[in-house]
Amino acid sequence: MGELLDRMEPLLARMPAVKAPEGHVHFKNKLIWTLAILLLYFVLTNIPVFGLAPDSVDIFQFYRALLAGESGSILHVGIGPIVTASIVLQLLKGADLIPLDTSDARGQVMYMGLQKMLILVMIVLQAAPNLVGGFLQPDPAVAAAFFGGSLSMVSFLIFLQICLGGVLIFFMDEVVTKWGIGSGVGLFIVASVSQGLINGFFNWTPVTDQYPVGFFPRLFAIVFDGGNFLQYFTTDVIALLTTVIIFLVIVYVESTRIEIPLAHANVRGSRAKFPVKLIYASVLPMILVRVLQANVQMFGMFLSSMGITVFGRFDGTQPIDGIMYFLAPINSPQDWMWWMADVGHAPWEVLLRLGIDVTIMVVGGAIFALFWVKTAGLDSKHVARQIQNSGMHIPGYRRNPQVLERYLDRYIPRVTVIGGVFVGILSVAANLFGVVGAVGGTGLLLAVSIVYRMYEQIASEQIMEMYPFMRPFFGKE
Repeated sequence: MGELLDRMEPLLARMPAVKAPEGHVHFKNKLIWTLAILLLYFVLTNIPVFGLAPDSVDIFQFYRALLAGESGSILHVGIGPIVTASIVLQLLKGADLIPLDTSDARGQVMYMGLQKMLILVMIVLQAAPNLVGGFLQPDPAVAAAFFGGSLSMVSFLIFLQICLGGVLIFFMDEVVTKWGIGSGVGLFIVASVSQGLINGFFNWTPVTDQYPVGFFPRLFAIVFDGGNFLQYFTTDVIALLTTVIIFLVIVYVESTRIEIPLAHANVRGSRAKFPVKLIYASVLPMILVRVLQANVQMFGMFLSSMGITVFGRFDGTQPIDGIMYFLAPINSPQDWMWWMADVGHAPWEVLLRLGIDVTIMVVGGAIFALFWVKTAGLDSKHVARQIQNSGMHIPGYRRNPQVLERYLDRYIPRVTVIGGVFVGILSVAANLFGVVGAVGGTGLLLAVSIVYRMYEQIASEQIMEMYPFMRPFFGKE
């Protein structure tokens, strides 16, 4: 593997990239770049794919909030290829199958080049099944008007547009990461979830019954119409309570931390604290778990559409039997409350599916949290080096990176696993009871945590603007 990477080095080093800033980027400029990319994101999600038939099926229907894309738009695949490529790389690097040292410049360049190459491959692999499997249908009217009735040409044009959208969102993510605040992936998830929440609170369109689907319009319509409140509004009240509880729990947990005391080696009396949060790896590893499930379901839907039902059959985007049913995540109360609605399966099947979903989220959350910490440079070794370079040390211990690393090993790995398990359980619980809007429990969980972390990052950016000498401690230039 190492020899192959060496041969690929010229290609990996020349992969297209957004130019990194040569010096410090002022906070106001970061804010402008972030808002500009956010505006561009909203524009692209409202550009429909040309030539797409109205009766097309969205195979990512239950993962829209996580993928941060819009069905039928040029950003149809969303951040799926970025996250999938990250999953593959983290698994390969975690298993030491990629002999790259990301602590030096050469290793970082090759790792980033390999990631970009995988993203481009994943864009194609996620766009192609949508068309080959017959989920995205070409519009016969467009074929007749522009391509002499050739549906194949329209399908190819749809494929090119979706791939273009995947490339655009990849570069937009890189712009935010290098020139903006936070990461583009997190920003797009927050934007997507926010749209879903607004739609869930204020949508006046009736969907399943005669009343609007939005929380407040539905409440007013039921009250003024004299409808059965328990029949038509019980699940909405539960969803509202779940939404509020998730919000409060995440805000509380984000503020729960272990603070390691630090002192400056050369400035007497200068002290600080390094926080190890309960959700140390953030909730972003949950994206990796859910997107992995989404890719498994997409693979099952593709095989089912081709007539291969050995792994299960699908009714639209819903698995109805086979292993795909048991591997599918619980998305709403209607998926498991068999005593309130007909779920189409025996109670033991529903409970088995629920148990598998909990296991995947808990185990996957812990594993991907560990991988994420190592890949993002948040493990004990990198943090110890960061503290050492900032001129700080732990009072009572020698100023030595190995000593710092051993001290941090008491907390970081354990807290990482505990946080991953906790977030996995919370994500499943949120999906069990549902939340307002079509965002899913995991989507809401991610959005609240990302917004809280962006708030903290904005605060640290403002501190660094006021006190430039603090930049080395925050890992900045």
